[in-house]
Amino acid sequence: MMKHTTHHLPGLLLTDHTFRVPLNHAAPDGDEITVFAREVVAPDCEDKHLPWLVFFQGGPGFSSPRPLTNTGWLKRALKEYRVLFLDDRGTGLSTPVNFQTLARLETPQAMADYLKCFRADSIVRDAECIRRELLGEHARWSVLGQSFGGFCVTTYLSMAPDGLREATLTGGLPPIFHTADEVYRATYRIVTEKNRLYYERYPDDVARAQAILDYLTRNDVQLPTGGRLSPRRFQQLGMAFGASDGFDQVHYVLEDAFVDGTHGPELNYSFLRDFENMQNFETNPIYAILHEACYCQGAASRWSAERIRREYPEFEPTPGQPVLFTGEMVYPWMFDEEPHLQPLKQAAELLADFDDWPALYDQQTLQANTVPSAAAVYYNDMYVVRAFSEETARTIRGMRTWVTNEYEHNALRLDGEQVLSHLLDMLHGER
Repeated sequence: MMKHTTHHLPGLLLTDHTFRVPLNHAAPDGDEITVFAREVVAPDCEDKHLPWLVFFQGGPGFSSPRPLTNTGWLKRALKEYRVLFLDDRGTGLSTPVNFQTLARLETPQAMADYLKCFRADSIVRDAECIRRELLGEHARWSVLGQSFGGFCVTTYLSMAPDGLREATLTGGLPPIFHTADEVYRATYRIVTEKNRLYYERYPDDVARAQAILDYLTRNDVQLPTGGRLSPRRFQQLGMAFGASDGFDQVHYVLEDAFVDGTHGPELNYSFLRDFENMQNFETNPIYAILHEACYCQGAASRWSAERIRREYPEFEPTPGQPVLFTGEMVYPWMFDEEPHLQPLKQAAELLADFDDWPALYDQQTLQANTVPSAAAVYYNDMYVVRAFSEETARTIRGMRTWVTNEYEHNALRLDGEQVLSHLLDMLHGER
């Protein structure tokens, strides 16, 4: 472990750590990668012996938040914990995965084999290596998982519960009994309803979206950083619909879509930049490549979202009908249309056809769980299907659930102090 300089921010004391872990935990004597983690503690608690709370970020393929102020869920956590923000392998200051670093691998198969080591099971094994190094073999720590981070926590409860003191999850109880096809079949239905609610809030956007789609159909529109803005890529703006402010984000992008150019109306440069700012597949390729693999245990995804979309023809643009935006779906054509994903296309195809993914969850271990656990389940969650989450909760012995329609999937970011307080009260028997 390498311990870096300690930084001071108002109300926060930050210490950076870098750990070396096996690329493949099944071959511990092979290649190694680094995993970065940032320790955060309140300044007046620097020398106190506090329990640790590890944060697992949503994703997959996104780094942990960079704390700026003592606010939100962090403010609540620092009252009783020493917090560790973990950059999942491949993200942030951990050994990075992107089109530049993957280019060092000589073949698509080598890329695919490398990327197989970046799912939740490897993230949990990294955390266990770090726990033993920081705390000692027999010490336990607490965990908080948001979205995909909750998937990781559920894997942790399956694989290494002896390392856990308590577990909290927000919008992240995974569909452990359901295939990728079943997940997307359910989420397409939810996204259809989200579209209805979006146009109910912003009825003028029916015509706006149709005009944009028509323009994209008739013109070859290049985005500022490269690549074509196709009609189907435009529909991916709906990925934002699962957040409490998602409708508004999309509306504000659409409202100034056109300007008068030299040859008449054309798409506004600001619109194109705003569109790119809402997309992060190229900067976070693990998300694009391994998203469907989150749902795979002993089976291949075979581009599930693309196949299941054919069962919902209403998502195909139709003249005179409102444009339906898609949700949290990854499609094979993205690896043709997005320039910095193109070099990864063959590896992505190999992984989509890979059918020997190891199990991420152990039902028997979960049924015998003894780790105090609590989860927030969002009634209208667009990304993690509530019914599937409740089914998983019933399988994890002692799991307490807070099912609420007060929040959407981004509740921990929106009102984190209240959300984490609620879950900790549940763990401590105060609710």
